[in-house]
Amino acid sequence: MKLAVASTNGTDVSAHFGRSRCFVVFTVEGGRITDQEVRDNTYTAHAQGQCQDGAEQHHDQPHSHADIIGALRDCQVVLCGGMGWRAAQELQAAGIRPVAVPQAGPAMEVVEAFLRGRIETQVPFCRCHE
Repeated sequence: MKLAVASTNGTDVSAHFGRSRCFVVFTVEGGRITDQEVRDNTYTAHAQGQCQDGAEQHHDQPHSHADIIGALRDCQVVLCGGMGWRAAQELQAAGIRPVAVPQAGPAMEVVEAFLRGRIETQVPFCRCHE
């Protein structure tokens, strides 16, 4: 199984899926982390720095998450601090379980807590994104 963690720096959990600079992808076998890699997020305007300091203007226009979902297609779960509800729906439609985690911290620790069932996975997704 593979789990992706949205990250701003390749180490810690990002507060927002689309604003993450990269994804730390963990391979899990037998309930243990056996490998990890960092994949750059070159797929969203947020991650590319195009939506900064209140300059975000695209939320009233439809946009696709297809590229970012394609980059994570081999993952079964995506963990992040939060995400828009459309991104969550599109991940689910692709067979990827989105999980908004209530606490930030090192990605590896969050994955280990998730694997042990210590993460509350009912955190609501942001409905402010259209």
